[in-house]
Amino acid sequence: MPDEGEEIPIQHVEPQSTAGKWILLVVAILFVAAAVYGYVTTQQHIDKLTKDLSDSQNQVAELKNRMQTAEASEETLAHQVGLTKKELAQRAVQLQQQQKEAESRLEREQKEQFGQVSGEVAGVKTDVGGVKTDVASTRADLETTKAKLQSAVGDLGVQSGLIANTRGDLEVLKHKGDRNYYEFTLLKGAKPQAVATVSLQLKKVDSKHGKYTLDVTSDDKTIEKKDRNVAEPIQFYSGREHLLFEVVVWTADKNKATGYLSTPKSAPVPVTAN
Repeated sequence: MPDEGEEIPIQHVEPQSTAGKWILLVVAILFVAAAVYGYVTTQQHIDKLTKDLSDSQNQVAELKNRMQTAEASEETLAHQVGLTKKELAQRAVQLQQQQKEAESRLEREQKEQFGQVSGEVAGVKTDVGGVKTDVASTRADLETTKAKLQSAVGDLGVQSGLIANTRGDLEVLKHKGDRNYYEFTLLKGAKPQAVATVSLQLKKVDSKHGKYTLDVTSDDKTIEKKDRNVAEPIQFYSGREHLLFEVVVWTADKNKATGYLSTPKSAPVPVTAN
């Protein structure tokens, strides 16, 4: 013990630092968290692998069942038709070959039919081309005939239009459409024949000299056209408007004359024209 009056020394104790403790605590917490995360992640991965393995096993099992079912079906079918599996497989190959041959045959037949149709179409085109050529030729003939047609002065001294000397010439004039045309055939000694709105009667024919005599009845008046020549326009006036009508005879046989009557477009048209 110290003596009375002796001073007792006082020891100062420094408080211990807490920074190290906190660092250790944080490190420990992080380690535990990392360990827990690693465990959870690993467990999830293991669960997924386990599930995938289970699904794969189920698929393998289902595939095996299907294969077994197929084999059983093949065996059943082979048994029903009285064939072994090998014979059944050979029969299937034969059926496939027959199917291919049938498809090839059908394709050939279709090609042959298509070829025939193409030939027929080509023939139709050729016919159409021929028709076009005929039309063009006919048109050219008409143009040539028009060039050959001539006009003449009628027996009244009036300049006539183009004169038709044949039935073909008359068709050309009809197509021109300048006048109305009525073809006729008159017999010697027959009664007067109605042509358009007039009547014609053949009185005499001189086939040797190409002459004839004709009676024309118009507006209740009869005019004799005596000793007229073939292809000579026989002219007369008819109707209230005094329109010029023309008769042209292109053949004069022993007892017959053929030709046509020409009237203006404005002339009356009979209900039934001969």
